[in-house]
Amino acid sequence: MSAARPDAQGHFGPYGGRFVPETLMEPLRELEAAWLEARRDPAFREDLAGRLRDYVGRPTPLTFASRLSDELGCRVWLKREDLCHTGAHKINNALGQALLVKRMGKTRVVAETGAGQHGVATATVCALLGLECVVYMGTEDMARQAPNVRRMRLLGAEVRPVEGGSRTLKDAINEAMRDWVTNVRTTHYLLGSVLGAHPYPAMVRDFHAVIGEEARSQVRSQAGALPDVLVACVGGGSNALGLFAAFFGDPVEMVGVEAGGRSPRPGDHAARFLNERGGAVARPPGPPPAGRRSESVVPPSLGSGSAVGVLHGTRTYLLQDEAGNVLPTHSIAAGLDYPAVGPEHALLRDEGRVRYTAVSDDDALAAFHRLSEREGIIPALESAHAVAWVMKEAASLAGKLVLVNLSGRGDKDLGILDD
Repeated sequence: MSAARPDAQGHFGPYGGRFVPETLMEPLRELEAAWLEARRDPAFREDLAGRLRDYVGRPTPLTFASRLSDELGCRVWLKREDLCHTGAHKINNALGQALLVKRMGKTRVVAETGAGQHGVATATVCALLGLECVVYMGTEDMARQAPNVRRMRLLGAEVRPVEGGSRTLKDAINEAMRDWVTNVRTTHYLLGSVLGAHPYPAMVRDFHAVIGEEARSQVRSQAGALPDVLVACVGGGSNALGLFAAFFGDPVEMVGVEAGGRSPRPGDHAARFLNERGGAVARPPGPPPAGRRSESVVPPSLGSGSAVGVLHGTRTYLLQDEAGNVLPTHSIAAGLDYPAVGPEHALLRDEGRVRYTAVSDDDALAAFHRLSEREGIIPALESAHAVAWVMKEAASLAGKLVLVNLSGRGDKDLGILDD
């Protein structure tokens, strides 16, 4: 199995698609055409690869966490996306999309951000390429990620506070999309995850596929074998798909870790695949579908308020009440605090190819401190969710080779620890 190509309408089985106002259909088609053309253009691929190498700092290292491995009884390797320029994986996609903006002849970029790392990456590549940049950010996230707000402004971006709703990522996306609708002729919406209307889910995944491509080669060279288990945190899900995509054809277990928050009660977490008892929901009964087909089983509800619905242009699993209203979410990690998940993740869950689970705020904080103290690596709170799962499951992982995607660094989160 290789990374999925959506159908012509952008569907991953029953998920995905384009659920947007008519005014956005043409810019989406324009973006899709530019992306498909650029993928075939050797000059574009060479330019992107050169900038990823010389500007972003790729390939990022694969680090063996020796002290943590000794304590846990499994072999833990870390893919170090925290060492990318700007401190997270987000710049892979931001750079790729910004080069498409130049290719399309547009001059202005709008973006949304929660943890701030996508906003910083977007501001960075706009400064690099001479593009006007406006970043929307909920005031709740601005308060808890203040260092990244200062970085974006230092890079020349305008950061527009969003006061509506929960004042977090969902509301920032709403405002960015309103801006885009108003200014489609000059403006590109640089979406930061494998979310939104087609072509964003597949395009963003492709720009992050370099993570898995590097990791697969590195782990074979450095550890002498493929991993037994891949682990990544899942908010929208871009860092996870970036890692997983290169391994879909291998006999490797894949685990996506969502934000379990304070409790499994609706409003206390941001886990789309969590049941009311706090456990991961099993995939639908029966054998997984033979391929990514539209007749894949779609359960009406997963519990804890999760059901299939449409948000921000895509059909996927979504935290909502019985009337279809989007539920509030919570996570100590701002980048995981979002009510929907990327449509390809929804299909991977139905097929049973990826196991989805969740860890709590407290467990993520414990992992944050433990990795910092044992390995001298301060992870982003988002990434700490993946580390926390490995810590909790250590007994079942004994002797196994576990590769964790360390999607970002934790200096942005130090203020949260003082609250």
